[in-house]
Amino acid sequence: MSIAIPFLAFLLIGAIAAYHRLRLPVWAALTATALVACWLLGANPTATIVAAALVALIALPLLIPAIRLPLITKPLLGFYTKILPPLSETERTALEAGTVGFEGELFSGKPDWQQLLSQPKPVLTAEEQAFLDGPTEELCKMTNDWQITHVDADLSPQLWDYIKKNKFFGLNIPKEYGGLGFSALANHKVIQKLASMSSVVSSTVGVPNSLGPAELLMHYGTQEQKDHYLPRLADGREVPCFGLTGPWAGSDATSIPDYGIVTMGEWNGARVVGVKLTFDKRYITLAPVATLIGLAFRMYDPDGLIGDKRDIGITLALVPRDTAGVEVGRRHFPLNCTFQNGPIHGKEVFIPLSQLIGGEAYAGKGWQMLVECLSIGRSITLPSSGSGGAKMGAVVTGAYARIRKQFGLSVGRFEGVEEALARIAGHAYAVSALSQATAAAVARGENPAVPSTIAKYHCTDMARDVAKDVMDIHGGKGIILGPKNYAGRNWQAVPIMITVEGANIMTRSLMIFGQGAILCHPWVLKEMKAAMLPDKKQALREFDQNLFGHIGFAISNAVRSLWYGLTASRIGAAPGDTYTRRYYRKLNRYSATLALMADTSMLLLGGKLKFKESLSGRLGDVLSQLYIASSMLKRYEDEGRPVGDQPLLAWAFHDAVHKIELALSGALRNFPIRPVGYLLWALIFPWGRRAQAPSDRLGHRAAALLMSPNDARDRLAEGVFLTPCANNPAGRINSYLQKVILAEPVERKFLKALKNSDIQALDFAGQLDEGVREGWITAEERKQLEELREMTIDAISVDDFDAAELRSAGYKPYPQDSAGRGDTRAAA
Repeated sequence: MSIAIPFLAFLLIGAIAAYHRLRLPVWAALTATALVACWLLGANPTATIVAAALVALIALPLLIPAIRLPLITKPLLGFYTKILPPLSETERTALEAGTVGFEGELFSGKPDWQQLLSQPKPVLTAEEQAFLDGPTEELCKMTNDWQITHVDADLSPQLWDYIKKNKFFGLNIPKEYGGLGFSALANHKVIQKLASMSSVVSSTVGVPNSLGPAELLMHYGTQEQKDHYLPRLADGREVPCFGLTGPWAGSDATSIPDYGIVTMGEWNGARVVGVKLTFDKRYITLAPVATLIGLAFRMYDPDGLIGDKRDIGITLALVPRDTAGVEVGRRHFPLNCTFQNGPIHGKEVFIPLSQLIGGEAYAGKGWQMLVECLSIGRSITLPSSGSGGAKMGAVVTGAYARIRKQFGLSVGRFEGVEEALARIAGHAYAVSALSQATAAAVARGENPAVPSTIAKYHCTDMARDVAKDVMDIHGGKGIILGPKNYAGRNWQAVPIMITVEGANIMTRSLMIFGQGAILCHPWVLKEMKAAMLPDKKQALREFDQNLFGHIGFAISNAVRSLWYGLTASRIGAAPGDTYTRRYYRKLNRYSATLALMADTSMLLLGGKLKFKESLSGRLGDVLSQLYIASSMLKRYEDEGRPVGDQPLLAWAFHDAVHKIELALSGALRNFPIRPVGYLLWALIFPWGRRAQAPSDRLGHRAAALLMSPNDARDRLAEGVFLTPCANNPAGRINSYLQKVILAEPVERKFLKALKNSDIQALDFAGQLDEGVREGWITAEERKQLEELREMTIDAISVDDFDAAELRSAGYKPYPQDSAGRGDTRAAA
C-alpha cells in the first residue's frame, strides 16, 4: 500500500490544482511538499523517488523558458500554423466585429457568475415607460389585424400617419436629429408589445429600427448625411428599406452579384464622380412603400478614378426611390401576413459618391458595417417579435383552456392538454428571459455577435413551438381565420421570423458555435493572432504564453468535467440561494464540458471542423442552452427570486439541461474520431446521461399557473397588449378568466342539480328559469351563469363569411423571367 501513496498524492494534488486552476509553479511546490511528507511518513522510498522524478520531468522543461521555447513551443507553433483553418477576409471581419460579454464565461469552463449577477436590472426610463403605456398602447388599440391582413393587405392610412407622427420609425435615432433617442431595451419592449397584437405592425416598426439606413447612418454616416436624412427618417418623411438579399445570394450575403462601376455621371445638374449601379433584390421589407433605399453591392473601379484598386469590395449606398432607373417591383405575399415586402431592381442607376453611406472613405467596408449592425435585428427585432407572440399565446391559451369545456371539464385539466400548456409556459418564460437579456446587452453598449445569433435562432424557434401548441389546444378555434381568431396569423408568421436575418438552419449549424468557438474562447483567438504576427520572435513569445495557458485550461476542464460528472454536480462552489444553487452547479458542469469538447474538436479536426455542421450545430446547442439558462437565472434574480415563478424556472431549466445532454450525446456518439468519442464519453458521462425532461408533476404546476390569476402569470404577461377591446379578442378572453373562475362553483352546483332533476326545459334560458324556481340557484347566481355563457360563447365562437368575401379581387398571374421573379408590369 505504501508504494501507491506517493502516486496517489501526485494524482490527487494534480487534480485539485487543475480543478482550481492553480499555476504550474504552485502545483510543483505543492506536489513536492506532499512527496516530502510521504518520505517522512514512511512511504516506499523507491515509489517516492519515481513520483518526484515525474514531477521534475514535467515541471522543469515547462518552467525554464530556455528549454521550453526552442524544444516545445517552436515545434508546436509550426504544427499549429499547419492545422490553423484559413480565415477569409469576411470571416475575419465577422470575428472582429463583435464584443464578448458573459457568453465568454460560459466558454471558460469556470463561469464567474458575479459578472452576470452584478449587471444592473434592465429598467426603462420614465419617458420610455410613458411611450410604452401611451402611444404604443394606443397604436395597439387602433390595430385591426384582420382588416390589415385580409381586407386591406396593408396598414390603414390612419395607422401609417400615427406611426410617423409619433416617431415609431425613430425609436433609436438620437434626439438631436429629431428621434426619440430610446435605448435598445425600450426598442425591445415596443416591438414585443406590438408583436403581441399584430406581426405586420411590429415588422413595419421593427425594420426601420434595426438593419437599415438609420442604424447605418448613425454609426457610419457623414455629418451631412446625418443632418439631412436622420430627421426625415425619424418623423416618417422618408420610409426606409434595405436591399441585401437577391435571387443568387440569400444567407451568403458576401456573394452578392449586384455591382456598381465607378464612373462619371450627371447628378443635380452637375457632372461628378459616382457609381453606376445594377442590382436585383428580393424579399425586401418596406420596399413597396420605401422612399429611401439602402443598398448593398460590390463596387468596382476599372478606370482607377478613385484609386488603384479595381475590386473595392462590398459597399453600401443610399438611393432615393425617384432616382432614374430604380424600379420597385410588385409586392411579395409572405404567408398571408401582408407586411410590405417586395423586389427592387435597377440597371445602370447613377448616384454620386456622396450617396455612399459614410462617403468615399467607407467604400469597400460594407461587410464590416453590416456585420456590426446586424446585431440589432438579431438581438432585438426578431427575438422581441418571438417574445411578444409567445407571451401572448401563453396567457391567452391558459385562459381559453380554463374557459373551454369538454365532457363537463375545462380542457386544460386533461393531461394531454396540460402537457402542451406546460411547454407553452416554460418556453414563453425562456423566450422572455432570452430576448430581454440580449436587448439589455445592446443597451449596455455591447455588440453581442454570438448572443444575437442565439437569441434570433432560439426565440423564433421556441415561438414556433409555442404557436404549434397554441394551435393544438385551440383546435377548430385556431384554424378558422377571421376577426375572432388571434392564433392563426401568429402561426403563419413564425416561419417568416425563422427565415429572415439568416435562415435558422444556417444560424445553428454554421454561426453559433462557429463564431463562439473562436470569439468567446479565452485562448483560441489570442493564439491565432500570435501565430500570424510577422515578427517571429514576438510570435513565439506570445504563442508560448497563450499555448500553455490553453493547455492548463484544457486539463482543468477535463478534470472539472469528470468531477462534476462523478458527483452529479452536487459538490462545488456556486452562487444563488438554496433553491437555485443546484442550477448554477449544473451550468458549471456543462460549461466545463463545452470547453473540453470545443478544444478537442478544434485540436483534432482543425480546419475541417467548419465543414462538420452536425457537430458544430450540436455544440452550438450546448452553448445556446447554457446562455438561455443563464438568462433565466438572471431574470429570476432581477425579479427578487419570486417563489411563484419557480415552477416556470424549473420547467424551463430542466428542459434546457435535458437538451444540453441530448446535444452532447449526439456529438459524442457521432464524433468523427470514434475512440476519442468513447474517451470523452467516459469523462463527461461517467454514470451515463442523467438529465431528464421536465416531469409530469412539474408540468402540472407550470400549466396550472396559466389557468388562474396569480403574480407569476402577471409577470409572464408583462409587456403584451391585453387590453380588452373590440379588435382584441385575445385580450377579452384573458379578461374573462377571473369571472369564469368565480362562476365555476355556481356552474357545478347548477349542473349537478340539473342532472338529478326531471325538468322539461331543453334550452339554457329555460333551464335557468327552472333552476331559480326550484331554488338551485339565486337570481343573482342566474345572472352570473348568463354572463358565463356569454363569455364562453365569445371565447369559443369563430367567423363565417359569404363566399364573395373570400375571393381575391383583381388578381391576374403574370409570367416569370429566368431569375424566377414576376413581371413588374402594372395590372391592367
